[in-house]
Amino acid sequence: MFLTAGLVAALLLGTAFGSESLSFLDLSSAERTILFDIRIPRVLLAACVGASLAAAGAGLQALLRNPLAEPYLLGVSNGAALGTMLAFVFFEQTEWSRPVLSIIGAGAATFAVYSMARSRAGMNVERLVLSGVIVTTFLSSIIVMLTSVLDAAKLRSFTFWLLGDLSQSTVNGVYLAFIVAVAGTLVLTWQARALNLMMIGERDAFDLGVEVGRVRMIVFVAVAAMVGSTVAASGSVGYVGLIVPHLVRLASGSDNRTVLPFSAIAGAAFVVIADLAARTAIAPRELPVGAITALIGAPLFIYLLRRR
Repeated sequence: MFLTAGLVAALLLGTAFGSESLSFLDLSSAERTILFDIRIPRVLLAACVGASLAAAGAGLQALLRNPLAEPYLLGVSNGAALGTMLAFVFFEQTEWSRPVLSIIGAGAATFAVYSMARSRAGMNVERLVLSGVIVTTFLSSIIVMLTSVLDAAKLRSFTFWLLGDLSQSTVNGVYLAFIVAVAGTLVLTWQARALNLMMIGERDAFDLGVEVGRVRMIVFVAVAAMVGSTVAASGSVGYVGLIVPHLVRLASGSDNRTVLPFSAIAGAAFVVIADLAARTAIAPRELPVGAITALIGAPLFIYLLRRR
């Protein structure tokens, strides 16, 4: 109830404030355009982005039994960014090429990191993080190489988007992000009981009747779809999938039946507030929302690490 109230308050604040002041009692035609065509779609997109990233992070952490598992740190976001970059360069006129290639890129990066991190002795934190760093570096180098074919205007636009940009939100983009966020969260929550058992070990979960391979595939597909649709719409927004699930677990425990939906709600509110700060901090200019989430998330993560 508290999280839902917080999300509603964040949505109202994000709608009410921005770089342009609106007189809500008597909106002019220009103000109506700003409110209904720009601000509301952007606030809703921010909520969908936060919900997807936080739920995806919670799902990966439960599946991999690793508190550092997060789409941004594991290279999943970079895989989605590369897919979006390919669409941006080669299929610019096709609207749906960005989310489709982004989801494919996120899925490929997820599979690559997971494959590299596994060994005969199992998976550990160091191996997983190292695999994520390798994949992230490799994909980043490809993205940098592809930027050489962009002209100056497109390069600036793409660079700002890559840091996390919600200013290019469209109605279709909001619809897609909303559908994927809701569907992905429901799918992950549906697997919550199996994820609870897998947190004690895949072999033990298998002995208790969990179809480990099936659950792993469902989670990976859901995470790839959520991260891919998010990156296609807003670029790489970091730390949401890392910090929010940690805070939710501190508040409500480690049961994924509550962690997953609560993370989605808290993540939505977090990104809406971060985007509000990005729009108003140096108005009328904007900051990348990814810079705001990193500015908040990095010190908070250090604090959480020191408490462990």
